[in-house]
Amino acid sequence: MAAAQFVVTLSCPDRPGIVAAVSGHLAAQGNNILEAQQFDDTDTGRFFMRIVFEALAADATLAGLQAAFTPIAERFDMQWQLRDRSERRRVLLLVSKFDHCLADVLYRWRTGELSMDIAGIVANHPRETYRHLDLDAIPFHYLPADRDHKATQEALLWQVIEQSQCDLVVLARYMQVLSNELTTKLAGRCINIHHSFLPGFKGARPYHQAHRRGVKLIGATTHFVTAELDEGPIIEQDIERVTHHDTAEDMIRIGRDIERRVLARTLRHYLDDRILLNGSKTVVFAA
Repeated sequence: MAAAQFVVTLSCPDRPGIVAAVSGHLAAQGNNILEAQQFDDTDTGRFFMRIVFEALAADATLAGLQAAFTPIAERFDMQWQLRDRSERRRVLLLVSKFDHCLADVLYRWRTGELSMDIAGIVANHPRETYRHLDLDAIPFHYLPADRDHKATQEALLWQVIEQSQCDLVVLARYMQVLSNELTTKLAGRCINIHHSFLPGFKGARPYHQAHRRGVKLIGATTHFVTAELDEGPIIEQDIERVTHHDTAEDMIRIGRDIERRVLARTLRHYLDDRILLNGSKTVVFAA
């Protein structure tokens, strides 16, 4: 039987001895390090680290490993997480009319590429809108949104988030602006796929904005959601070249492909504990 694998991620003020303390502690506890990545941000003076290890002791438990690591974390003033890699995250997907990202995530989930549990789907369009998708056995919540009832709709949305016990909320082309109150509650656990290469062309109809400016590159961006629209820490991006021949509709079509792959990469990074917040930026430890 293979040994259980765990992953620890951390950030703290940079100082000598962090790597030695962490690796030495894990070795002393009878663990075998499989992967180790680190980053020193010289601009902020913070240190970031991700370690994957297998626990060789027969009686090793997650709670025991966390308790043993706590003194190290306190010594270096760490923000940290230690997680069993076999534990599947619960992900809630929010979607509006355009469902290409939802369809792609469902496909990758069903084929096992994305190791997670889908806690549910929330849409501001009725279920019939997605009749060509296989949503069987996935909880579906239709929460129509309009300006006059935004607070009521968000209250219902928050109920779904709490009741689903989700670890992550994904705005899979959910074309509603979340309130400051809700984004504050979801800080660090809500990701948006924006159909543009941020920080340019924020807000609505970015491909039309890009077309009017005659751009030669278009892209898509995932970022953590914050109170400031499309200003959250950027996680992943990709681009494609376009020419003067391409219309706004061509850019939308090309953009759909970029959005799908950018969101998929982001989800893989998140599920494998590769994304660490660094103020207004992120540290993403690539595979």
